[in-house]
Amino acid sequence: MRIENVFDVPAAPDRAWALLTDVPRVVPCMPGAELERTVDESTWEVLQRVKLGPISLQFRSEVTRTELSETDRRAVLSVNAKEVRGRGGAHATIESSLVPAGDGTRVTVVTELALRGAVAQYGRPVVGSVAEELTRQFATCLASMLETEASSGRPADVKPVGGLRLLFGTLWRRLFRRG
Repeated sequence: MRIENVFDVPAAPDRAWALLTDVPRVVPCMPGAELERTVDESTWEVLQRVKLGPISLQFRSEVTRTELSETDRRAVLSVNAKEVRGRGGAHATIESSLVPAGDGTRVTVVTELALRGAVAQYGRPVVGSVAEELTRQFATCLASMLETEASSGRPADVKPVGGLRLLFGTLWRRLFRRG
């Protein structure tokens, strides 16, 4: 499944790039994610909690940066995730790229996602909607961090974004879009 997301952040490309490539700093911006361990400069272990309908899932993931181009402002992450109770897993390749956009930066994130086990039964409509909501919350968190850093001149602390009510919020917004 291919999921494409585009969002703008209120920072020059160089500032946005510095933040977006600092994986340990941005992990808390992903709803339900927690950095468990830095393995080396391009590999991290992350715990991700997500609730899809009546099922609460926790994934232990190894995130590896497989490509990084400072010139093109393009990074590729490979994510191998296993559900902690053995109910499946996922593999994702996430390509992020940045371009100037007015006074800020446009971020494009293209994810190729393959699901296995219990998670796969939800299919593209639900997973796509959840991915949209995750990206919206991620972008809001990044924008807040960049604004705080611009006004204070020092790195912003990030408050982890909660992710357990993600599906309900996503479905609620879909209902209002149709109405």
